[in-house]
Amino acid sequence: MRIAPTAAAIGLSALLFACVEYGKPSEKTSGAEDYNSYCAACHGPTGKGDGEAATGLGKKPADLSTLAARNKGAFPTTKVMAQIWGYAGKKGKGVMPDFAPLLAGETMPYDGGDGIATPTPIRLVELAEYLKTLQVK
Repeated sequence: MRIAPTAAAIGLSALLFACVEYGKPSEKTSGAEDYNSYCAACHGPTGKGDGEAATGLGKKPADLSTLAARNKGAFPTTKVMAQIWGYAGKKGKGVMPDFAPLLAGETMPYDGGDGIATPTPIRLVELAEYLKTLQVK
């Protein structure tokens, strides 16, 4: 009587296998890809605030390449992620849209320096990590 459970398991496996979508591109993107998709139009390819869309804005976009320099040499990762996500409050708001809906998804534990690992969207962390690579030395 072990044939019935084995046959059922094989049938279920075949059904699940048939439901998998093949050839579909991965939803996973890198921080560089997200930067190019969501940030470069205003902030420019190197983060200097000189993107093509910047001329149409009332205020020049922030120079992202000097974030660490303006913070005594330390990249303000948590502050940057808050701005991108939309938690910067009225003071830091400006014309930049909130990107939370675009970057939401799978999370990872991230310690912003306070010793507490907080579930944070992976894409948000990767975007902030990419911004670190744009810093002028």
